[in-house]
Amino acid sequence: MWRFDYPWVFLLLPLAWLAYRMLGPYQEGRSALRVPFFAAMRRAIGKQPGKAIGGRGHVWLNLLVWCLIVAACARPVLVEKPIQREQPIRDLMLAIDISQSMEATDYTDARGAKSDRLSAVKSVVRDFIARRKDDRIGLIVFGTGAYPQAPLTLDHASLLLLLDEVGIGMAGPNTALGDAIGLTIKALQHAQAREKVLILLTDGNDTSSAITPDHAAHLAKTNGIVVHTIGIGDPQATGDAKVDLVTLQAIARTTGGKFFRADDRQALQQVYATLDRLTPHTVRTFSHQPKRDLFVWPLGMAAGLLLLCQLLALVRARLAQARA
Repeated sequence: MWRFDYPWVFLLLPLAWLAYRMLGPYQEGRSALRVPFFAAMRRAIGKQPGKAIGGRGHVWLNLLVWCLIVAACARPVLVEKPIQREQPIRDLMLAIDISQSMEATDYTDARGAKSDRLSAVKSVVRDFIARRKDDRIGLIVFGTGAYPQAPLTLDHASLLLLLDEVGIGMAGPNTALGDAIGLTIKALQHAQAREKVLILLTDGNDTSSAITPDHAAHLAKTNGIVVHTIGIGDPQATGDAKVDLVTLQAIARTTGGKFFRADDRQALQQVYATLDRLTPHTVRTFSHQPKRDLFVWPLGMAAGLLLLCQLLALVRARLAQARA
């Protein structure tokens, strides 16, 4: 389908006709010698006086050229079919505990070396993001308070950079587990996904939430959010470093999610398999609608007509000289 991007330019079409009707012929004053025996001189030298180039044919030619120039200024374009792409996408929110208790070095990595809990969480999350290339992932960090680190995005490279900047104690020394779930409810409130999912990675020892984890879990269930919990650390530890597995299991059970242990590699594979079974929602992305400019055609025709007219006038003058 083709169209004109600036159709209002055609309002200028009558301008040439008005100029032709309203303006007088062009006249130029020159010095001349008037003699009463011009006819006798013409017969004596055997030459005919030249005639001005003009006539109605040139008027119509100029009008045609004007119409072509106006059409070129209106920018004719060929509009092709829009490029659309449908992509299945899941919306997943990650909530990571960065409280002081995540400093405990009770986690053994795949090589058998001891590391702190946050390093273990980052390792799990990096692997998680790498496996979810087609999903929109958001990031929430929480300590004494809960804070959004990244909105739902497909830009996983930026998400990994923001993850690397996270450090223990940045959000305070305590653990606001219930507040992290509450912030997720607010973040996913207007999401269009049919299934809203929160992946909660924590030691599960709530110490500073404004709302209890149990109450937050019931609110998440009311808002259609499924919470999968992943426990980090040693349940045999003491004090704030002790992993509260009972709380994490209760949150997952209340929202219809599942509980996993991060130190069990086989269990992490079950996390990925569980997420693969989620029903993705299809997102239609409108890239652009290609347009090809066609103004060169009327502009080229106008230039060609003018060039042809000049060539015909030149040939006509040379023929007249040859006959003379």
